[in-house]
Amino acid sequence: MARSKAKVYVCLSLILIGVIAAIVCIVLFVKREDPESTKCPNGTFSKAAVATDSKICSEIGNDILTKGGSAVDAAIAALLCTFLVNPHSAGIGGGSIFTVMDSSGGVKIINSREEPPKKVKSNLLESCPEKSPTDLKWIGVPGEIRGYEMAHQLYGKLPWADLFQPTIKLARQGVPVSDILHSHIKNIPNSKETQFLRQLFTDDNNNLLQTGDIVKFEKLADTLEMIAKQGADVFYNGKIAEDLVQDVKAAGGTLDLEDLASYNATLTDAWNVSMGEYQMYFPPPPAGGSLLTLILNIMKGYQLNPDTLTGKEKTLFYHRYIESFKFANGLRKYIQDPRFTSEKRANQFTEEGFANYVRNLITDNRTHDLQYYNVTPHLDSIGTTHVSVLHEDGSAVALTSSVNTIFGSMVMSPRTGIILNNQLKDFCGGADSVLPGKRPPSSMSPTVMKSKSKMLVIGGSGGNMITTGVSSVLIHHLWLGKSLEDAIKNSIVFVDSNNELEFEPAFDKDVMEALKALGHKQASTDILIHSVNAIEKKDGCIFAVSDPRKKGGPDGY
Repeated sequence: MARSKAKVYVCLSLILIGVIAAIVCIVLFVKREDPESTKCPNGTFSKAAVATDSKICSEIGNDILTKGGSAVDAAIAALLCTFLVNPHSAGIGGGSIFTVMDSSGGVKIINSREEPPKKVKSNLLESCPEKSPTDLKWIGVPGEIRGYEMAHQLYGKLPWADLFQPTIKLARQGVPVSDILHSHIKNIPNSKETQFLRQLFTDDNNNLLQTGDIVKFEKLADTLEMIAKQGADVFYNGKIAEDLVQDVKAAGGTLDLEDLASYNATLTDAWNVSMGEYQMYFPPPPAGGSLLTLILNIMKGYQLNPDTLTGKEKTLFYHRYIESFKFANGLRKYIQDPRFTSEKRANQFTEEGFANYVRNLITDNRTHDLQYYNVTPHLDSIGTTHVSVLHEDGSAVALTSSVNTIFGSMVMSPRTGIILNNQLKDFCGGADSVLPGKRPPSSMSPTVMKSKSKMLVIGGSGGNMITTGVSSVLIHHLWLGKSLEDAIKNSIVFVDSNNELEFEPAFDKDVMEALKALGHKQASTDILIHSVNAIEKKDGCIFAVSDPRKKGGPDGY
C-alpha cells in the first residue's frame, strides 16, 4: 500500500514538473514574440513617433499622441507649431496635402492646396517667369484650414480646439529666431507690400530681429484662438474671412469673400504601386507622386546594391539618376488638376513599362540638350515643410504644407497675422491656363509605404527639390545599404528647370568632375534648401529622423 502511494506521489510530482515547465516555455515564447518586449536601440521608439522640422513641434505632436490623439490630431498640432518656428516655409495662409493610412491599412488623400480666385487674370501666365516675390496676383485661395477640418472630421479623436492650444500658447510667449529663419528675415524687401511682414520681425527700435531674439505672433494667436473656438467656418465665412479679404484688397489683391466661402478640400483614394517589398501610397496629380515613382522605377531597373557607390560605378549611378530627372523635368507639364485635365498621362508615369521606356533613352556615356528631354522652362520653388507621424495602432500620416516660395507672397494680413501664399506661380511652365478653382501642379509627395513587416512614412520640403530629396533617401536606404539617418544626411544633386546641376557643398568632388566630363552643366547656386522627415518601423522598433538641414528633431514613445 505504501509503495502504491509512493508511485502516485512520484507520478503527480512528474506531472506538476511538466506543467511548470510548459508554463515557463509559454511565458518565454510569448515574451520573445511580444513586440513590446523587443529591446530597441537607443534613440528609437517602441510604439509611436513624430518627425518634423523642429524638435519642439515634434514634442507637441507626441504629446497629442500620449493624450489619446490620433495620428491626424498629432500631425495637425505639430504642423501648426512649425508655422511659428519656420514661418517662411508654410502657414495657414497656404495649403497642404495629407496622405492618411488608417489602422486597417486603408489610405486616403486630403488635398487642400490653394486655388486661383474667381477674378484671377486670364493672362496671368504671360508674367511667367517672374521673380518678384510681392506681386499680389500670385496669391491663391488658402485651403489649409479646410484640409484640417476634413481630416479631423474623418480621423480625429481629441477635440478640435485641443489641437490649436499648444501653438496658441507658443505664439503668445514667442519663439527664438533660428539662424535659418534669420537668414530669410534679412532678405525681406523694404516695400509697401512687405511692411507688415517686416514689422513682425523688428524690435522696438525698428531693427530686424537677430538669431536668438524672441518673435511673438500675437495677431496670429488671436486668429488661431477664433478658429479653435468657432471652427473652420470662421476662416472661410466669418470674421477672419472679412479681415483677410479687406487686408488683401487694401494691398492691391483680388481675393473676395466668395472665393473663401466656396473653397472645399477634396478627398480621394491614394494612388499606389509596388516598390520592392513595399506597397507605396501617394497622392495623385496635381501632386508630384507620379514623377517620384517614375524616378524610383527607372533606378530600380539598374539592379542597385551597395557596391553601386564604389569606383566608376558611383559616377555611372549619378549620371543615370540625373538623366532620369532630366526626363522627369520634361514630363512635369503633364501633372495637372484631374478636375480640369485627364490624369491618364500622369498615371502612365507610374507604370514599370513606361520606366523601362525612359531607361532605354538614357545614354550611359553622354547627356543631351533640352530638346531631347522635351523640357519646358519653369520656375524652381524652394519652400514647404513636412510632418511624418506613426501611431501605435498602425495608422500613419504624411503631411506636406506650403506657402510656396520663402514667406510666400511676403504679404502679411495685419488684422489676422496670416502670411499669404504665392502658390499660383506653380502654374508657370506647368500649365496652359489658369482657371478659377484649378489647383496648380506640385512636387509634394507625402508617402506611406507598407510591407508585411515594415512601414515607412516619408515626405520632404524644398519645392521642386522634394522629388530629389525623397527619391535620394529611398534609393540610398532601400537599395544602396544606407541607414535611414545616413540616407537623409546624404548630399544631393538637384537637376534644375534648365537641366543644370546644383550640388550640396559636401558632394563628392571627383564625381562632380566626372559628370562634367559627360557633358552635364553645373549651375551657380546658393545653399540648397530642402529636407526630408521620415519614420520607419521594422523589427518592432521605430526609427524617426528629422533632417538636420533644418535642425529639426523627432519625438516619440
